Order: sequence, then C-alpha cells, then structure tokens
Amino acid sequence: MDERTSSGGINVNWVVDTCLIIDVLDNDPAFGGDSAQLIDQYLKEGLSICPVSYVELAPAFLGDQLRQDEFLDAIGIAYDKMLDKHCIEIAHSAWNQQVNLKRLAKAPRRPVADILIGAFALCGKGILTRNPSDFKRVYPKRVAFVTKAAGKEP
Repeated sequence: MDERTSSGGINVNWVVDTCLIIDVLDNDPAFGGDSAQLIDQYLKEGLSICPVSYVELAPAFLGDQLRQDEFLDAIGIAYDKMLDKHCIEIAHSAWNQQVNLKRLAKAPRRPVADILIGAFALCGKGILTRNPSDFKRVYPKRVAFVTKAAGKEP
C-alpha cells in the first residue's frame, strides 16, 4: 500500500523533472553530469516521476516502454505513482489561474504538463529541476523545493 502524506496525498518523495532524465539519458554535454549528480544527491530520500513525465519520455526511448522502465529502474526513479485527487485539485486550480492570467497577458504560456508535474511535486517533498522558473511562476508560494543542476539554467 502507498504511504500517505499528512494532506492525504500519495507520498511521492522528490519528483524528478523530465529534463533531468533526458540530460542523463543523452549524456548532455552541458547538463548531463550535473543532472546525474543532482539525482544521486537525493536518491536516498526517494525519487519519483509524475505520470506525465513518464509519457513525455516515450520519444526519448523510441516508444520502447521496457527500455524506459529498465533505465528508470537502473537510476532509481519510481514511475508507478499516480496523480491522486489532491494533486489533481492543485493542478485544476493552478491551470485555471494560469489560463486567466494568460488571457490578461499577465503570464507567459505554460504547457499543462508543467502544471501537472508541479502539482505532483507539491504532493511530495518538491521537485528537482534545472528549470525552476517554470514552476515558481505557477506555484510561487507552494513550491517545497526547487533546485537546478549546478546552478545552471538554460
């Protein structure tokens, strides 16, 4: 049975943003080493990806789900946690606010995937990313933890 947080949500520990996994997979010259180091640093605390990230990773593995699962298992990232009602409610509210602000030209366009990944992270300890501004804009007061690989942001 899944461990529950005090808010009633599923405990997903630290959520790894999709970009970090792709950095490691591709051995990206600019971010691969730093992203791997960040993942290693938090591995003992437990790492997960949002179901949305799992889907986003499909092209990086040429649609080979077995290969993707083996890679995630090898680097210690869980991919079997689901968005629960609490996470969906957070995302629902954030997406509504984001669209309303965008309509007023007060916010940049954001993909709904980032809204869902950020909400999933808020149901856990936070998010490991090299793109903190993608999440801070949407969840300015509610981001538990945001970092970037070795202080770099593209």
